[in-house]
Amino acid sequence: MLTLSGSRQSFCDGLTRRSFLQVGVLGLGGLSLPDLLRLRAEAAPTRTVPKSVILICLPGGPSHLEMYDMKPGAPAEVRGEFSPIPTNLPGLEICEHMPLQTKIADKLAVVRNLTFTQPDHQMHEVYTGYPGAPKAPFLSPPIRPAFGSVVSKVRGGRSQLPQYVTIGRSDFYNIASSEVPLFLGSAHAPFEPKGPDLGNMELKAGISLPRLGDRQALHRAFDQLNRERDTSGQMESMDYFNSKALDMITSSKVRDAFDIEKEPASVRALYGPDYKFKLEYQTGHTWHHQRFLLALRLAEAGVPIITLAEGGWDHHGKVNAASPVGNLFERMREQLPVYDHSIYALITDLHQRGLDKDVAVVIWGEFGRTPRVNFAGGRDHWPRAGFALFAGGGFQTGQVIGKTDARGERPVNKGYTPQNVFATLYHFLGIDPDLTTYPHPSGRPLHLLDDSNRITELG
Repeated sequence: MLTLSGSRQSFCDGLTRRSFLQVGVLGLGGLSLPDLLRLRAEAAPTRTVPKSVILICLPGGPSHLEMYDMKPGAPAEVRGEFSPIPTNLPGLEICEHMPLQTKIADKLAVVRNLTFTQPDHQMHEVYTGYPGAPKAPFLSPPIRPAFGSVVSKVRGGRSQLPQYVTIGRSDFYNIASSEVPLFLGSAHAPFEPKGPDLGNMELKAGISLPRLGDRQALHRAFDQLNRERDTSGQMESMDYFNSKALDMITSSKVRDAFDIEKEPASVRALYGPDYKFKLEYQTGHTWHHQRFLLALRLAEAGVPIITLAEGGWDHHGKVNAASPVGNLFERMREQLPVYDHSIYALITDLHQRGLDKDVAVVIWGEFGRTPRVNFAGGRDHWPRAGFALFAGGGFQTGQVIGKTDARGERPVNKGYTPQNVFATLYHFLGIDPDLTTYPHPSGRPLHLLDDSNRITELG
């Protein structure tokens, strides 16, 4: 069995996690695939809608006050060190360290009146729309399945491509606990591609397709011996899983979708090479520009849900001896231009490919940051205000939605929540959250959201 280790990232909680993806032997002529594929349960077939969502998470809590909701007229301890610059969208100014986005602001919708519930780095609201259970220990499972798992369940389908792909989550200790299918079953868990793992999605040398077919038949014959004694549904799910694994191995479409080398050099150059941060806080952590290209490539190929996590945005400053060097402003001077580059490349490429009606992009984190800069030159957790960035999806872009008060503390008048974000995305995918349910283990049907109101300004 091959074990692939991911990179490592930590936040202020002091927790770190080195995640591992294991690649096991499928048992069909020496073929190997992620064990994930062998664990997935049955998926109900239904009509496939040719639309995709790319959900980009900025883990750690990106500061709205240093990015899209700057307060230049506020006192120094509120406004911080950065200055706003104008964009090609009248009325919208953004941080001086994001100049590339000033050229595509008309292709963005900035939601400034977003509020969250969870005050810590639990990522449940970003991936499920629901905060964790009250008083539940940190990193406890969410109370609802991940958005991608729900879409996989209610839309179903037997596409050769995975229904739900996650990119980069192994870099962050707290995301895997949120991106789970719970009671929907492991058939609806996300598939995470891991560099060398993709090389295993092919036939081993000397294994022809006819020979593979013979071994598959033999494998089924042995399974049939115990089928009648299996009352758990495991055998039936393995049938589906073997079928899915074989589809992925034998389909050039699947392998090509994950291969960014298929893109022209000019496109890869638009995104640029990966970038390793220099500050101690981010030593060993690399910003992966090419992941954004991979996400768009998967959406273009027909994967309905792609999630991507990138960065590390927990900027408290030097609050104690164990804190990493660099305050919020020092770190973001390095971080924001790199982030800016990826967002510019993704949105530009989205429109150049003519996918701006069929692929929706949302960018956000788990909360904003405190309006007052702390004693260490950082900002702390602030769920009362935050932002989300929308692009594509046929949305009405080129606008700023909502506003916060003069200090960026809370929304003025109406505020939106993560459930409103997901209601918007469900409708984009052709799923009505008021009419669609999935079964709870108790047998009762659950609606997808408690608050199914969309962000109306997006159209």
